[in-house]
Amino acid sequence: MADDDGSGQGDPAAEELALGGVLEAEHAAVWGYGVVGAALPPDARLQAVLAENAHRDVRDRLAALLDERGVDAGPAEAAYALPFPVLSPVDAAALAATLESGVSAAWVALLDDAVDGEIRRLAARELGAAEVRAVDWRSAAGQTPTTTPFPGLPPA
Repeated sequence: MADDDGSGQGDPAAEELALGGVLEAEHAAVWGYGVVGAALPPDARLQAVLAENAHRDVRDRLAALLDERGVDAGPAEAAYALPFPVLSPVDAAALAATLESGVSAAWVALLDDAVDGEIRRLAARELGAAEVRAVDWRSAAGQTPTTTPFPGLPPA
């Protein structure tokens, strides 16, 4: 694991690769929330809009960070494959929970490879934010349990 003072004990290339993985997950989340919002009734879309905006902000910060480091941050795909059909508000909530789980997994991978303390703090903060959103979406989808003991890690 990387050191806490950011003195470079880890592998910066692995950190940059993991940052790219998070960026890819954030691209997918931004796209996916368009699908989520489209399947929700108009009076229920605010939560999806707020989540999409949060992911868009993080995505843009990550792209800028990678650009500052001289790393080619790949563009978003034109479209992403959905894990299941989204035909109802319940499906939309389940998709949102799935999107947050995917983002959480990418943040956990970054935590594992982070060299810089500031990057670890960013990853921990965003992992927590993704889990908070996921809890709300799991609840809306009728999924139980609504919480995850170790967000971003595969189930035991």
